[in-house]
Parts: sequence; structure tokens; C-alpha cells
Amino acid sequence: MATLAPHQAAEFQPSHWAERLPPERLDHIPGEKGWPVVGHTFNQLRDPHAFARRMFETYGPVYKVRTMGAWHVALIGAEANELMLFDRAKIFSSDQGWSPVLHRLFPGGLMLLDFDHHRADRRALSIAFKPGPMRHYADSLNRGISKRVREWGGTGGPRDMRFYPAIKQLTLDLAADSFIGLPFGPEADRINTAFVDMVQASIAPIRKPLPFTKMRKGVDGRALLVDYFTRETLRRRAEGAKNDQRQDMFSQFATAEFEDGSLMEVEAVVDHMNFLMMAAHDTITSSATSLVYLLAKNPRWQDRLREELRAITGGSGDLSYDDLARPELTEMAFKEALRMIPPVPSIPRRALRSFEYAGYTVPAGAAVGINPHLVHHMEEHWPDPERFDPERFTADKVKARHKYAWVPFGGGAHMCLGLHFAYMQIKVLMAQLLTRYRIEVAEGYDPDWQAWPIPQPKDGLAITLCPL
Repeated sequence: MATLAPHQAAEFQPSHWAERLPPERLDHIPGEKGWPVVGHTFNQLRDPHAFARRMFETYGPVYKVRTMGAWHVALIGAEANELMLFDRAKIFSSDQGWSPVLHRLFPGGLMLLDFDHHRADRRALSIAFKPGPMRHYADSLNRGISKRVREWGGTGGPRDMRFYPAIKQLTLDLAADSFIGLPFGPEADRINTAFVDMVQASIAPIRKPLPFTKMRKGVDGRALLVDYFTRETLRRRAEGAKNDQRQDMFSQFATAEFEDGSLMEVEAVVDHMNFLMMAAHDTITSSATSLVYLLAKNPRWQDRLREELRAITGGSGDLSYDDLARPELTEMAFKEALRMIPPVPSIPRRALRSFEYAGYTVPAGAAVGINPHLVHHMEEHWPDPERFDPERFTADKVKARHKYAWVPFGGGAHMCLGLHFAYMQIKVLMAQLLTRYRIEVAEGYDPDWQAWPIPQPKDGLAITLCPL
């Protein structure tokens, strides 16, 4: 269904993400131009999932749409996910796909590297996810999450709260502790504020750092973090000979070595650290919120997870590193939440060479993308897709399904480097939360979700924590 086009040496070879393919090169691909100047930008922002569903039902698995001032080609289906993410023929540039959004604030992150450069840096950085550091992160997560979850409950009876801002602050604080090795306090707050400013600027409509804009705050935040991480990288490398006991992620990155034993450039360490904090924080915040909401709406499953986690932790809520593989139902529920509300609902790339998919030749230079959210709701893979059913992820059902029908962590060479950290953080959070409280939402409660770029409930998700 998906092959490399015969004319692999394409006529248009983009050397920079800002170069655009002449629109006539896409005349053969069905789609819609939309309104003058803006195209379908507002339609997509208003309800991207309904828009993608309509386009797919109207035009099929390949269609084009003009948005954000340029044409984009959508590739829909599990086969499209496999073609783009596994990328056997090295057709697709992740750098040129993401750079229009992220280049100013998060350059040099793993998602903005391609092929050999990406492989070398990924291999060097993988040291931060070996058993030793991961055991340290587990201890840190249990400590930080236990303390905060107890505070959420307060004293006495049921307590109403907005979960999204609470978990957002917690994941920021946990990142400062586990990622950087900073205790909660003023310095961590300063780092977190700069980081939040960068994330908000990355999706701001005004793309130039004009005074008083989000982009200006983001650029200033990046300057602060670059200065901080540069000084800290040099300091931690100097300390490395005296002290090899630091297990936080930043210290692991600062001393990461390539295969030839050379150290990564300081600038690269800084860029990777900035990007990792962004990628980990926003996606975990979104996916934790989705899971809490779905468990509150499905109390039978909440009870089953609670029973499992109580048995594993002895009722204490502390989930040790050695027990992380045991909460199987909890992992299945998390995977189902990621299916229903994937934290990265669409993934962009740039075609470096022409290729064929579903009967269409897509030319080199085209901005292309897949839609995990749409594929995660296709009935051919997920019967009754709007129903929360963690048992979709039993071993036999996973084996029978297309491998790329579920891609919340991406796939192939760009599979999320921190996915095991994400599983660990969610399992520890659920162990601490569900063994202490019953999570409830009001009858008929159905919050409006901001669907893009990362899903979140617009009202912050109103829940009630009922002490057990």
C-alpha cells in the first residue's frame, strides 16, 4: 500500500524547513483550499478531530488541506503510521516537520534531529534511562507524589479540586527534582517559570518576539535556561571525576558519551535538556489528566485498579522500582486513556523524497503528517471506539491488531525515549492516588477539551477526592 516512488531523486529537495513546495505539485491530491489567506486554519483549531474525520470520510486516506499559510498532506491509517514512523527508506524528516513550530525555542532536541545525528545523540542520552537512574527516579517520584497527593486531600471529608492545574504544577516540581536534581524551592520555581513561558510561546499565534508578547517571554525564558544549563553542565562535568553518584537526568546527560568516548557538546546537552523537559512535562500532564477523568467516569475500572495497587503496595501507596511491572491492569488502563485522548494527536514530517501511498504519489518537499487520534478511533481496529475498555490491551488482542494502530509514543527510530519514565510516573501517581481516595465527577459531567496541540480540559477538570 505504501512504496517509494520510482523517481526517488525528486525534483524538489528542501534544504530548510521554511522552503515551500510549489502548490501545483499537489494538484493531483484531493482536498480543500478553504478561505482566502487563512485556509482551514480556524476550522482545524476549532475542532481538529471533527475536521479530520470529515476530510477522511470525504476524500479518503490521502488528502491535502491549506492551513497556517501552507499546504499539508494528511496520510490516514495504521499503514500510514507505519510508513512514516518506521521510515525504512528514510524518506521523512522529523526536523523539517516540527521546526516551523519549535525551532526558535527548542532547537536541537531529539525530535528535531534526523537519521545518523539522531541515532548518535539518542544512543548517548539513553544512559539516563538505565536501571540505576530509573531506580533513583522511582524513589524521587514516590516521595514527591506521596507528599503532594496527601496535600490534595486536605483534612476531613471530600475535597473538590481542579485536577489539571494541580497535576501540571506537580509534574513541573517533579521534573525539577528528578530531571535536574533541584529541591523544591525558589530556584526550581524560577526554572519552572522560564520553562512554562517557553512552552506557551511555542504555540503562540505571534511568532516574532515583540515586546509584551508570549514569544518575547518565551525567548527570554530560553535565554535564562540556556545560561543555567550551560553553567550547570560545566560544573557537573567538573564534579564528575569527584562524584559519580548523582543520578538525576541532567547529570546523566551532562556526562553522556558517544560511542567513541567523546562527550556531547555543551550546547547539545542544553538543547536536549530543554526539549526533554517540554516533551515530558506537557505529555505526562495531559495523559495523567485523561486517565483520571476516564477512571472517574468508569468507577468499576477505578475499583479494579485500586484493588490491584493495594495488593501490590500493601496499602501503603508506595510502588517500588522492582514492582513497576506488576500493575498490569493499571498499565492497560493507561494505554486505553492514551488511545482515547493521545497527548500528541497529530505528527508532522517533511518528505525528502517522493513516495507513494494509497495510490497517490506524494512529491518531495511536501509537508505531510499522520493523525494518531483519528486512527485510535477507527472501528476496524477498535470496536465501539468511544467506550473506555482497558481490556483492549490484553496480550492476545494486541497481537491480533495492526502494530501501528496505536502510536501515542510515536514509533520507529523516533519512538519516545522517555516512554518507560512515563509509565513509571503514571503508575506511581495512580498507586498514591487510588489507594487514598475515590475519584468522582458530577453526574453527566463532560468537560470541553482543548484538542490541539496537546489535549487538556478547558475548565481544568473538576473532580472530587473522597478519602477512603
